[in-house]
Amino acid sequence: MSDAALVTTPFHSHATASEVIAGVDLSGRRAVVTGGASGIGLETTRTLAAAGAEVTVAVRDPDAAYAALGDLVSSSSSSGTDRIHVRALDLADLASVKTFAEGWQGPLDILVANAGVMAIPTRQLTNQGWEMQLAVNYLGHFALAHSLHDSLRASGAARLVIVSSGAHRSAAFDFEDPQFEQRPYDRWTAYGQSKTADVLLAVGARRWADDGIAANAVNPGWIMTNLQRHVDAATMRAMGAIDENGEIIPQPYSKTPEQGAATSVLLAASPLVNDVTGRYFEDNQEAPVVGDDDERPGGVAVHAMDALAADRLWDYGSAAIRD
Repeated sequence: MSDAALVTTPFHSHATASEVIAGVDLSGRRAVVTGGASGIGLETTRTLAAAGAEVTVAVRDPDAAYAALGDLVSSSSSSGTDRIHVRALDLADLASVKTFAEGWQGPLDILVANAGVMAIPTRQLTNQGWEMQLAVNYLGHFALAHSLHDSLRASGAARLVIVSSGAHRSAAFDFEDPQFEQRPYDRWTAYGQSKTADVLLAVGARRWADDGIAANAVNPGWIMTNLQRHVDAATMRAMGAIDENGEIIPQPYSKTPEQGAATSVLLAASPLVNDVTGRYFEDNQEAPVVGDDDERPGGVAVHAMDALAADRLWDYGSAAIRD
């Protein structure tokens, strides 16, 4: 894919979620946002609902979600619109994914695969034997999208948005040892691999284009949220994220949660990306493909856009959710 073919929009890198869909009416549209009660997920929920969408927030802890959403839930209910709902979903548990999907009724227009974990210090496995970061960030969302496929198809023009990360550039998907059974576990390699898997999910979902389902991956940028909860202070200082007193060090590339949610919302709802699928966006633009030896910041790695790898991963994930 050449740079000339890239999708561009008029929005700058720090535009907010509200700005990228200003004037868009989502009345009658239904959305699911995983992890939609904190960080960029909360801003995604807030913006889609404000534009008129009915949003279901899918989270592990519904009680905590209700507390975090606060007035958002009560105001939508009191107005008689009931635009925001909360339902339980544990992406690390395929039984929970199945229960959530079986409880969904009717078409689904927008699925934002936003929830995730990062840099878990020690190797942890799910009941299915999957490394936890790969399970939550990729497999759970893959299973959810598959289980909701008929509802997405019923929309006629559905959007699947998969939140990845620039960290995908650090690790290709290791088909020989994806669960770190043979190689030493490294939390950052595991995270990078899971985010590569997220991009490959968007590439693999090109097979759903004839069903009216567009799927794209997004790098939201650098935002301080609960995602960093497994990262110790020493590591955060080494990354230049905080100073010796634990205070956040502002950087030109840093974003607020509403700015970080912008590209997700753009892909979920903007008419500017109608029929665009299998792409990777950052800073509200489609990103160029870059080689592993390219030191430029940003961009999407060649290994994450590999159609053969995407199909192989699709088969691998399909086998896992069948077991």
